[in-house]
Amino acid sequence: MQTHESNEPCWSAPARWSAPARWSAPARGVATLAILVYLAAVVVPPLAGPPPASELANRLLQPLRPLVGAVYLGHGYRFFAPNPGPGHSLRWTMTMADGSTRGGSIPDEDADRPRLLYHRRFMVSEKIATLVPFADAPADVRDRAKRDWQPLVKGVATNLLRREGGTSVTLEVVEHYLPDPGEVLASTTMTDTVTPLGSYAWASEEGR
Repeated sequence: MQTHESNEPCWSAPARWSAPARWSAPARGVATLAILVYLAAVVVPPLAGPPPASELANRLLQPLRPLVGAVYLGHGYRFFAPNPGPGHSLRWTMTMADGSTRGGSIPDEDADRPRLLYHRRFMVSEKIATLVPFADAPADVRDRAKRDWQPLVKGVATNLLRREGGTSVTLEVVEHYLPDPGEVLASTTMTDTVTPLGSYAWASEEGR
C-alpha cells in the first residue's frame, strides 16, 4: 500500500484568547491608597528633616513614623543639600586629677577611626547644636532650651570623663563659619561662633 506524504504544514486550532482579569473598584482603591501612603513615606521625611523644617512637614510625618521606621526611610537628605549650612563641633577642656588640663573636640578627624565613627560623633554635635540657642538669645529662650539639650550634654560629659579619667570637663558648641564663594576666592573668613555648655564633674549632678 502506498502512502502520500504532504509537504504542507499542519495547522492546529488557535487557543482561545482570554482578557486578563480586571481588579475590582475596591481593590484598585486599596492599591492606590497604599501607593500614595508609601510615596508620602518616601517624600515627607527629607522635608521634615533637620531644621529649618516646615511645621506642615513635621505634622505630616507623625502618622507615617511607624512605616518610615519599619522600612528605613528616615533619610535626612536635606541635611546635605542643596544648602547644608555651617557645621558644628563640641570643644571640651578637661581638668585631670593632678591639676593639668587637656582638650579635644567631638568629632575629631584625627582620632575618630574608622570614618563611620567620625560620622556618628558628628551627628552627636549636630543634634546638640540644633537644640542650643546662641549665647545672646533671650534668657527665657535659653532656659527653656536647656531642659532639652542639657541631658544630652551630660551624657557626653560623663563619657569623656570616663574615657579620659578626668575630674571635670567644660564643653562648648562651636559653629564653624561657612564662607561664601566670594570669601573663598578672596581668602577671607569670619570667626566661629562659640556657645558655652557648662562644666560637669563626677561629684556634681548639675552643670554649672
